[in-house]
Amino acid sequence: MPNFNNQKIINDLQNQFLKKDTPDLKIGDNVKIGVKIVEGNKERVQFYEGTIIAKKNSSINTTITVRKVLQGIGIERVFLVHSPKVASIQVLRSSKVRRAKLYYLRNLRGKASRLKQRFN
Repeated sequence: MPNFNNQKIINDLQNQFLKKDTPDLKIGDNVKIGVKIVEGNKERVQFYEGTIIAKKNSSINTTITVRKVLQGIGIERVFLVHSPKVASIQVLRSSKVRRAKLYYLRNLRGKASRLKQRFN
């Protein structure tokens, strides 16, 4: 019985499915994410635009939590960055933040929830 390195096999398999064209995502970035949606036998791309308030890095399981405010109600959605359902990710603007998680935005209303723009 040959000795296989299980972790190496798993990593090689995961690397096949990693997306190479993802932009550098940071907390506080305003992003526009294209999500593939199947309706009946048709497939279309629906865009979801909001601010990244949390990010979890773990190779293929990297997730971002995106928050947008729609008609005064905050909506948060978690996206798997390397998922085949995510068609595109576009960074619209970056913000200057000093935290790793922006959960405090949940309690702020209106202009108070604005973030200062970062110019590179």
